[in-house]
Amino acid sequence: MEKAAEETVEKKTDVTVKGEASLKPQFLTTKEKFHEFVDSEWQSLRGEKASENDKVEETNDTPAEEPETKKLKLDPEERYKGDRPDGKRVRGQNKSRPHTKPTAYDEKRLCLSVIQDNRECPYGDKCQFHHDVAKYLASKPADIGESCYLYDTFGKCGYGLSCRFAKAHTTADFKTMENAELVKANEGRVTVKNSLSKDLQNRLRKRSVAFKKSAEYLQILSNNKDKREQQGNGDTRAAEVSTDPAGGEQHASAEAETTSSQDKQSPVKTVGPLTDVDVIKLRQCEKKQVDFQDKLYLAPLTTCGNLPFRRVCKRFGADITCGEMAMCTNLLQGQQSEWALLKRHESEDVFGVQVEGCFPDTMTRCAELINNNTDVDFVDINSGCPIDLVYKKGGGCGLMTRTRKFEQIIKGMNYVLDVPLTVKIRTGVQEKSNIAHKLIPEMKNWGVSLITLHGRSREQRYTKLADWDYITTCSKLASPVPLFGNGDILSYEDAMKARETGVSGIMIARGALIKPWIFTEIKESRHWDISSSERLDILRDFTNFGLEHWGSDTRGVEKTRSFMLEWLSFMCRYIPVGLLERVPQKINERPPYYMGRNYLESLMASQHVGDWVRISEMLLGPVPKNFNFLPKHKANAYK
Repeated sequence: MEKAAEETVEKKTDVTVKGEASLKPQFLTTKEKFHEFVDSEWQSLRGEKASENDKVEETNDTPAEEPETKKLKLDPEERYKGDRPDGKRVRGQNKSRPHTKPTAYDEKRLCLSVIQDNRECPYGDKCQFHHDVAKYLASKPADIGESCYLYDTFGKCGYGLSCRFAKAHTTADFKTMENAELVKANEGRVTVKNSLSKDLQNRLRKRSVAFKKSAEYLQILSNNKDKREQQGNGDTRAAEVSTDPAGGEQHASAEAETTSSQDKQSPVKTVGPLTDVDVIKLRQCEKKQVDFQDKLYLAPLTTCGNLPFRRVCKRFGADITCGEMAMCTNLLQGQQSEWALLKRHESEDVFGVQVEGCFPDTMTRCAELINNNTDVDFVDINSGCPIDLVYKKGGGCGLMTRTRKFEQIIKGMNYVLDVPLTVKIRTGVQEKSNIAHKLIPEMKNWGVSLITLHGRSREQRYTKLADWDYITTCSKLASPVPLFGNGDILSYEDAMKARETGVSGIMIARGALIKPWIFTEIKESRHWDISSSERLDILRDFTNFGLEHWGSDTRGVEKTRSFMLEWLSFMCRYIPVGLLERVPQKINERPPYYMGRNYLESLMASQHVGDWVRISEMLLGPVPKNFNFLPKHKANAYK
């Protein structure tokens, strides 16, 4: 019997698929057995009281089909022969992604005048919201829990009767209660900064905001352009007129050399006499200084790097945080959704915002706008975004190939900012043509305070491992300007190897999404075999932070749920340390099907959207009837 068991273990270990993490054989299972176990346990947990509708949903969830394998590249002739009648190919991964906005889950909302102490509604009969409390409560979904996080933390809940935890702070006659002690303790406390005021939004929409410093810089740029054109015309005329064979050509070339050397010394020339502006203007050394040395930097992550997620990472030891990428044109137009990406929580002690743009005028004005109206420690230029929408108009990675525009953007933003300016770049655009090492010495002269290098090209995306040898070369070129390395860090061992390359610090992106406690692991130099209940507590913290940030009404609950599900599409890739045959887990190794040490651990290992929804239901109650969701990274979520 022992020999037979040994043989089966050997067979299992031999059949390790390339690209899969190696787990202890006793935890491995098949796809069918895994889903059968997860579904049966979930049904038994919900009990026999589950309604018939729920049972129908369960049966619909059980058949789990793998996503289609990646299609091979076709010949140019066959490329457009698709299933569509017009023969055109559907471009992009997320074109038909079903995603319902949280606003669709409320049939009819309670009027704000009723929520705020029954004051008179300014819209009268034209108001489209509920004013009858009893009628509203009859249509309102059931409460999720007995206690309200906002009421317990701040002493009052601004969502009143519309709160999905309203029982915790509502009297029998439908009045909202307050905890006077907690309200007094939180009086004057500002938890979130950088909100867009109505006054500023109106002025931006009317284009009545003055950009004085930006106008100065753009005037300098235009004067330099005119001067260069005049000099160019003068040089060609001088070369044509000069007929002296002995020294005419030499004189012309010498003049050209002097003008080119002047251009190199001062690309942005001052025009006219010295003014007070030149004397008072902040020098680079007088700007606000930020100590970037040897810090752990949470990368600006689109969609998932929201404020509640950053709060979770701060608790685990992230030193530097940055807002999600914001489009400079949208900020200048006063778009509320774009300004929401600049919000800063009080716990974020070193915080920056990342902006994207492709023209010196808009980027300079955007930098001045941020400088005058927000509280940030640094501003970051995104020169690494690989998506077509950004790249094709010259932004993101496109800036790396447009060095003249890039220089003007950096110098312009530096001209108007009182805080350090940082830049995030990739190795280059093409996979086998690195250009970062050519740009970095130039950026040092342009006045950049920090460079972050992602060790992959735009073309490469995530198909291969990050090139840390190249990052090492670039960090030497960048000195004394600090350079942070980014790519494939999922354990403290990866971080130790990264530090040996000589980088000034480490930026962590996907590693923080897969396991946000990576910051604790790095600082304590250990592998944390975190339990499934501790991981659920992390999600519970995120839920509470989400309700505080997005609201505790139905809209806020569903918005929190959608962002949690986006995060779970990464978190499911984590393999507990106790199950691994070889520690640590590598970021490019996908987990095989395995049974966890308890049911919750198995549920969290599922790559099925339905199972992620089940996890969200543990914390945010049942999903609405019209709920439909598929994460952006749908390659990891099959239906």
